[in-house]
Amino acid sequence: MATQTDFYELLQVSRDADGSALKSAYRKVAMKYHPDRNPGDAEAEAKFKACNEAYECLKDPQKRAAYDRFGHDAYTQGMSGGGGFGGGPQGDFGDIGDIFETIFGSAFGGGGGGGRARQQQRRGADLRYDMQVTLEEAFDGKSTEIEIEVSQSCDTCEGSGATPGTGERTCNLCHGQGAVRAKQGLFVVERPCPTCGGRGSVIEDPCGECRGEGRVDRAQALAVEIPPGVDTGTRIRLSGKGEAGQRGAPAGDLYIFIHVKPHTIFEREGTTLATQVPVSFTTAALGGSVDIPDLDGSTNTVDIPTGIQSGKQLRVRGAGMPVLQGRGRGDLVVEIAVETPTKLSRQQKDILEQFRETETGDECPESKGFFSKLKDAFGA
Repeated sequence: MATQTDFYELLQVSRDADGSALKSAYRKVAMKYHPDRNPGDAEAEAKFKACNEAYECLKDPQKRAAYDRFGHDAYTQGMSGGGGFGGGPQGDFGDIGDIFETIFGSAFGGGGGGGRARQQQRRGADLRYDMQVTLEEAFDGKSTEIEIEVSQSCDTCEGSGATPGTGERTCNLCHGQGAVRAKQGLFVVERPCPTCGGRGSVIEDPCGECRGEGRVDRAQALAVEIPPGVDTGTRIRLSGKGEAGQRGAPAGDLYIFIHVKPHTIFEREGTTLATQVPVSFTTAALGGSVDIPDLDGSTNTVDIPTGIQSGKQLRVRGAGMPVLQGRGRGDLVVEIAVETPTKLSRQQKDILEQFRETETGDECPESKGFFSKLKDAFGA
């Protein structure tokens, strides 16, 4: 440590300042003492480094709690190499994480020090299920059922882990505290009790069905409601349908991740549907209309204006995907692709020859303009 000045005094904050106040105060003092603002000022540079050190400690809840309790001794006294809060065995003090275990309890389980580190019941794990749906199902939504293999509360012991008619007794090693204490250097540290695993009690006669776990793996059928408008990445949460907790602890949640299958006609971007529609060159020249089926079962008639070009996009308002958990629909975007005929009858060729003979160049202004630029550029 470059200084023994109190960290809170360095940052000019009260000892009960929250994270936002700490950050704001650090920015002010860091700007004040920054070497770029104080070139050649050794004292300002030292204060800048000390403020950095103070903020690095106080912004971390575990380090801050250790500092509040032990002050600078939390990571300076007797630590060879001056490793600070960085962790790792140091001299006779063992892993610095033991200090935090003393303050926060076994595995930071919230029990506090003084031998009250009994572990809380462990909530069951959250689970993930990936579901594929078609674009039509994403449009309409659907009710479905899935079956998953998941840990569930044991029916025999009703989740207690003990044979019916029996129960738990206080752990003989930790006497119900869930932790054992040992002296390491200047500190007394607590660790989870190796006999009861931090629970403070042990099962005398474990349930034969679940072997004392209070849960067993079995198939479970679940009803799932897919709302209209879901997209790939949409997550549906089924509360309490995840893995059961140990010995009656609450179950976790099941998260269903939606994956929408590619569609043969439409591409999707958010609530917008897009499709490419080929039209004949006569329809492009003379105008017309095309019918495009809607995912709701109706038909969208799209008018083709006279002289439309390939790549032109026409928008149909309100013909896209539903807004998830909202009102209305997105748009349908139709991109026109003018198709040149590849098979012509003799009569059709004659008609096109007659048309070509009457061309003046004004029929296709873009072509006329391009060749005019060529002529100007090369003097052709």
